[in-house]
Amino acid sequence: MNNTVPYNMVETTTYTLIDGRKVSSDIKDEISQKVALRKQQGKKIPHLAIILVGDDGASQTYVDNKVKACKSVGFHYTMMRFADTISEEKLMKHIDHVNNDDDVDGFIVQLPLPDHISVERITEKIRSDKDVDGFTNHNFGSIISKNPLLMPATPFGVLELLRRYNIETEGKHAVVVGASRITGAPLSMMLAEQGHATVTICHKYTNDLASYTRLADILLVAVGKPGLITEDMVKEGAVVIDIGTTRVEGPQYAKGWAIKGDVDFKNVSKKVSYITPVPGGVGPMTIASLLLNTLKATESRNP
Repeated sequence: MNNTVPYNMVETTTYTLIDGRKVSSDIKDEISQKVALRKQQGKKIPHLAIILVGDDGASQTYVDNKVKACKSVGFHYTMMRFADTISEEKLMKHIDHVNNDDDVDGFIVQLPLPDHISVERITEKIRSDKDVDGFTNHNFGSIISKNPLLMPATPFGVLELLRRYNIETEGKHAVVVGASRITGAPLSMMLAEQGHATVTICHKYTNDLASYTRLADILLVAVGKPGLITEDMVKEGAVVIDIGTTRVEGPQYAKGWAIKGDVDFKNVSKKVSYITPVPGGVGPMTIASLLLNTLKATESRNP
């Protein structure tokens, strides 16, 4: 039985599959139109700069996808690659150069970084008004303000998925499993501040996790532990957002590996109202959010 229903369809006899690829494509189309209009009006075209340190295969793939996305919406981009032997001091100087380049609107340093380089120091070195990943303390802190700045890309993408599928968050009980600085922590704050949800946040120290997840109207999981959430841990009719992505290897997979989420999709999907797949759910939305942040950064300085 095919449980997939058309995008943005609210009612279904089983569940609605939240199609991140479709929503991401829609967002890119919307951005493309805005960029084309800016070009027609003689306004500045958004410019994203990317720094990649080392030759990590996964990072290279992520960066390639970001460059491809920039091309698809008409952004300018600058790609800078450095060996993993670069010193923290030299990397800082390159960041200063990009910070001072008035033509660059958005700027990211692809993570992870080599062990000898401090992620915290590098992140805070990026100008907050160019920090389109939303990682700096300035942007992170703005989550709880009435005028949030550049939002962390993955949580931003999650909220956009909920919004575009008309999933109500106000007054709902949202349970976030995972408390990372990049995803779980900001997502919980955004759900409370912008989504007006009642939020419970769980993490690796939480005892009896299932007793919390069963109470969730909206369950959001970002741990990186394949199959963590099983059918018995989910309330009937809940909305489930699977943010986890883990590469699992094995001879049973055609490629020798597969990307798995934190949710046992096959069984959990039997009792929910909405659910994201992995891959194809939250993943594509992270890059879409990065593009939205870059456009916002451009518009704020060059209306």
